[in-house]
This record gives sequence, structure tokens and C-alpha cells, in this order.
Amino acid sequence: MPDRIVSGDSNLAKVVERQMRNWELARSQALAAGEAPTKEAEKGVFDFLTTANDVGGGGGDIGTMIGERLGWPVFDREILSAMAADDEVRTRLYRSMDERDLGWFEETMRSFIHGEFHKYDYFHRLSETLLFLARKSHAVFVGRAADLILPKDRGLRVKVVCPYEMRVANFARHTGVTTKEATKQIERIHGERAAFIARHFKIDILDPTRFDLLINVSRFTPEQAVELILLAMRDRGIAA
Repeated sequence: MPDRIVSGDSNLAKVVERQMRNWELARSQALAAGEAPTKEAEKGVFDFLTTANDVGGGGGDIGTMIGERLGWPVFDREILSAMAADDEVRTRLYRSMDERDLGWFEETMRSFIHGEFHKYDYFHRLSETLLFLARKSHAVFVGRAADLILPKDRGLRVKVVCPYEMRVANFARHTGVTTKEATKQIERIHGERAAFIARHFKIDILDPTRFDLLINVSRFTPEQAVELILLAMRDRGIAA
């Protein structure tokens, strides 16, 4: 079973450390064995899955289920933000890259920079972190605009949707707040996300064309949603 790299894990630091050591060990073994570059190294990143949802939609749970089925690490919104803010983690990721990795990374970042893009701001750090992680191994990324940051010619991008009332109920249940408070928080978070997407990508957060697949979880069980996603991934040649 993969490391579940999510914010709710009380041993989060240990899980991240274990994943870092796994990557570093794999790299040293490959160098010692004189292995040829993998197809992923030639193409840029490993295949990945991104899941997104409107606040309270449940995309994170489905992303975790996919990770468990495939044996891929799952990086949720909070851990991606935490890793992006941790200079030590990002430095270790950077140092674990070889010359071929660094050449690809620097070229990708240059092509990604826009006029308002400032080095070391949150968006820059987040983009670095996502690209580092996708260069390291297959993974599931939950939220944080991963679908817009990672290379568009790789991976599968999924959005989980459901009726507003269902999202409010989900949010209230998971956070322990009242329905009224859940509604207020959902609107606030949605506004913050919409502003982030509009500022950095110049698109409407509700634009469905950024995704490959939309699944309405009011009409499918989580297990059925997982099967639909796996079918799409197999069809794309992403998962066996």
C-alpha cells in the first residue's frame, strides 16, 4: 500500500521523510546500475492523476482510493501547500535531481513564467513542488490547481461534482460546523480559489474544459467513480 501523504496523518513528517528517502534510494540504485533514462525522464514527468472538486465535493476521498488501488502516493491540498512552504523539502527535491532532470525543470519553469510571476512567491513554490514530485514518480494530486500547472500532454484530470446541498452537508459533517456556517465557509473558500485561478491562469474556475472527465457523485458511489476513473486511465495507457 502506498504512503498516504495527506494532512490528516499524525505522522505526516515521517511519511514525507520516508517518501524522500525512497526517491533518493531509487536514484542512487539507478545510478549505480548504470540504468538508461526511463521514458518518463525523456517525456518530462511520470503519468499522474489530478482530482479537483468544488468545496465539499469529495474529490480528495476518491483520489485517495485511486492511490490505494494503484500503489501511488497521494498528495492533498494541505500537504502540497506545506511542502511548497518548506524550503528544506524543496531543496532536497532539487538536489535529488540529476543534470537531465534539472535541464528539463529549468526549461519548463521558464516557459511557465508570466509577467506577474515572482520567484519565491507562493505560486512559484507550489509550481516547483508539483513539477518536482511529478518528475519523481507516479502520483495522485488533489487540488491546488495541479491540473493547470502540470504538463498538459500527460496525466488524467478529473473533477468530482455534486449538488450544492450535498456539498454543504459534506462540509458540515467533516468540519463539525452548522449548515449555516458551512455555507458561509464554502462561499469564502470558493471565492479565494476563484481569485487564485483567475490571477494565475486567466480562466474561470467553473470552466469544465480544463478537465478530461467530470463525475457527478450524486449519481455514482465512490467505488463506481473509482472504476470510471481507472477505466479512463487504462484507456489513456496511464494505468495497467
